[in-house]
Amino acid sequence: MFTSGTVGSRSRILFAALIVGTFAAATPTQAAPPAPLPFPFLLPPPMATYEPPATTPQLITPREDEATAYEMPARLRRQVVSYATREAPGTIIIDTPNKYLYYVLGSGQAMRYGIGVGRDGFTWSGVQSVTRKAEWPDWTPPPEMIARQPYLPRHMAGGPGNPLGARAMYLGGTVYRIHGTNAPETIGTHVSSGCIRLTNQDVIDLYARVSVGAKVIVLPMERRADLGRMTR
Repeated sequence: MFTSGTVGSRSRILFAALIVGTFAAATPTQAAPPAPLPFPFLLPPPMATYEPPATTPQLITPREDEATAYEMPARLRRQVVSYATREAPGTIIIDTPNKYLYYVLGSGQAMRYGIGVGRDGFTWSGVQSVTRKAEWPDWTPPPEMIARQPYLPRHMAGGPGNPLGARAMYLGGTVYRIHGTNAPETIGTHVSSGCIRLTNQDVIDLYARVSVGAKVIVLPMERRADLGRMTR
């Protein structure tokens, strides 16, 4: 037989063991280290870090009164120069060999512009007058040009993509014009089929100065005429 003291002592021992077992079950066991990979060099790719995309610069189409992004050589930039001639103010003189257009101001001065002129075989000379002016003109290539370049459009509405540029001044009854261009890098070169081209900014400036009926003198490619001896 058990005495009451023995039974109570054993009860306390069993209760203590139960509490210890409960805490032991609640304590997580330490996880075993992972087994090494059979091929250490086959590692998962590193996590890519996010980087915000670089800001793309905004492309701005120049307006009529904005400077072109092309840096024009100093000698071809629009400027007032000394220019001796007997021609009346308002006359246009095109110096084909040197790729200059002079707008006579009077008092021995002229506004000088850099120009592009006709390719070899397409230069011409003579005296004409401005018979018409147009802003953002349409372009209809003449039949002779289409015969040489059949891929050209038969007609193109005026606008920034038009090869005549921002302004055009038509010369007499010829197919030739003084006009703008969207390719300023061609100024100072032999590039056209006989037309005289300026940058859009320069042709806008010239257009504002020139009147319908203005005299236009185109000098020959072979030599530069002595305009100081020319009479009106």
